[in-house]
Amino acid sequence: MMMAPKTMEPFARKAFKAIVVLEVAGVFGAYFLFQKMNTSRDFRSTMSRNLPSVLEVYYKSNEWAGVYGIREGDQEAWSAKKS
Repeated sequence: MMMAPKTMEPFARKAFKAIVVLEVAGVFGAYFLFQKMNTSRDFRSTMSRNLPSVLEVYYKSNEWAGVYGIREGDQEAWSAKKS
């Protein structure tokens, strides 16, 4: 009696589920990060020091959506705080 060879189907299902979970976690993480940056100038200041490229993406996405002046407002507030 010969056994049929194992298929990759169980592994493929698990891999697909893992990828979906990672994608959903990434979407929620990006949403949380955007909301935190959108509501807190202090958090944007921290992002400016630690991850300026992420903050640049935030500014660009707002400008692309037609929301202008956030970058300028932040720079004015931060320069006034230093003085």
